[in-house]
Amino acid sequence: MKKRTLGNSAIEISELSFGCMSLPTNLKEAKPIIERAIEHGINYFDTADLYDKGVNEKIVGESLKPYRNQIVLATKVGNVWDTDGDTWHWDASPAHIEEGLKNSLARLKTDYIDLYQLHGGTIEDSWDEIIDTFEKLKKEGLIREYGISSIRPNVFKPFLQNSHAVSNMMQYSILDRRPEEWFDFIEDTSSSVVTRGSIAKGLLTSEWKSRLEKSNGYMSYTKEELQQLLLQLEETFGDLHATAIAFNLSHPVIASTVIGARTIEQLDENVKAYKKAQQISDLSIVQEIAKFDKYTDHR
Repeated sequence: MKKRTLGNSAIEISELSFGCMSLPTNLKEAKPIIERAIEHGINYFDTADLYDKGVNEKIVGESLKPYRNQIVLATKVGNVWDTDGDTWHWDASPAHIEEGLKNSLARLKTDYIDLYQLHGGTIEDSWDEIIDTFEKLKKEGLIREYGISSIRPNVFKPFLQNSHAVSNMMQYSILDRRPEEWFDFIEDTSSSVVTRGSIAKGLLTSEWKSRLEKSNGYMSYTKEELQQLLLQLEETFGDLHATAIAFNLSHPVIASTVIGARTIEQLDENVKAYKKAQQISDLSIVQEIAKFDKYTDHR
């Protein structure tokens, strides 16, 4: 498994990384999946305090405890579950960021986080205070680096410009190319992109026909447009899954593409597609036939 450097940090992460959100909430079921990921050479694991109300972090922490020095652990902060247990609200105050980190460290059974990410953001947030808080946590050795997870240009742009953040986690795939407009800017801030939504809810896998049947379209694509595009891509490249991974990793600013797995079989399929992706070099037709949309909101 190849690795890439995260921004201007000293952290190197696997090109294919593990999104923990889709893990089973049972440790006995989840732990073998995480261990298989490590066997495959995956070293980057991404979770969040929001996932399963903290249960995800507990499972990830317990599973990764024996491998802590071998892996890069990322989590997120900013969303707080309401007392009803069904909704959450945004809190990016320094007090909550520090309290959130304390709780995440306990659940993850570690004394530091490799990459601590703000899980969103609004233009109303107190950005100077937020950045100062991350810098404080970094100086204290509680986090190695920090970043953000946002698709809002009016949020991630000033954050990356005015901080030492090393990453932005963004939804990006062949079917959602909106972040491309900002790749040069992100690279200029010495940051990397870590992608999520990279296989577009399974539409960019071998299961695309069955997924399409249950779909009403994706992003700006109608169902009919998807049918035409995916068929053309499959006819050209043979393996949509591998093509999706190759496309994301063709951009130097992207450090890793995060894909989740609920079973060992799904994980193995992701790794198999990653290996096939190494043989795909000419992606010019994707650039030609896939829509190049831009963000219309939060600019």
